Amino acid sequence: MTTSTLKTSDETPAKSAYWAGCRDGLPFILMAAPFATVFGVIATDAGLTLAQAMGFSVLVIAGAAQFAAIQMMLENASIALVLLAALAVNLRMVMYSAALVPYLGAASLWQRAFVAYLNFDQTYIVSVARYEKRPDMTVADRVAYFFGVATPIVPFWVSMTLVGALAGSAVPEAWALDFIMPIMFLAMVAPMLKSIAHVAAAAVSIVVALSLVDLPSGTGLLIAAGAAMLTGACVEIWMERRAR
Repeated sequence: MTTSTLKTSDETPAKSAYWAGCRDGLPFILMAAPFATVFGVIATDAGLTLAQAMGFSVLVIAGAAQFAAIQMMLENASIALVLLAALAVNLRMVMYSAALVPYLGAASLWQRAFVAYLNFDQTYIVSVARYEKRPDMTVADRVAYFFGVATPIVPFWVSMTLVGALAGSAVPEAWALDFIMPIMFLAMVAPMLKSIAHVAAAAVSIVVALSLVDLPSGTGLLIAAGAAMLTGACVEIWMERRAR
């Protein structure tokens, strides 16, 4: 038996799924790194200490919610409003969690706890796309793949937050790195638009979100998300009735 044969036999399905997840999550560091750097800069500009800025990124790992909270802090909002804004922006994680239950609900408690901690846009969207493409994956394979997607992203998110926090005002405003956020979301969402219902939901969310852009931080996004879900459900029902 050759060495290559031994290595192949040692490669368990879960290990293979983990490395596949790492590979699929790797491209997102190109956008997550500058995005996290911008957050570190803004956090220190808002008056957070280095420890507070780092704790924010390590505990939350949700860029949109972190930026919403920082914006409210810059506007001298109360703690209650800051928390409410972050919660409103992050309510989509509830939908993500519910959607993951059919795939990961049978995992052990500690695995589900780590999945909950690492459940953000990139890990959710990339993992669900993989699960739908390969319905024969075992629960162990799905968990391993999910952790694999998170592996390259999270360390870069945390380390680049540190870089931004240390750099502070040394990053010129002319760089306008905040454009990274919409590009990241477009890169993740575009491949998921597989049906008329998906496209309709996306279109409604865009129109409603832009129409309500002047509402308090997070409120317009929350309403747009609800309108998108309702639209998607209605279109799905209409398509099923038409098919009959």
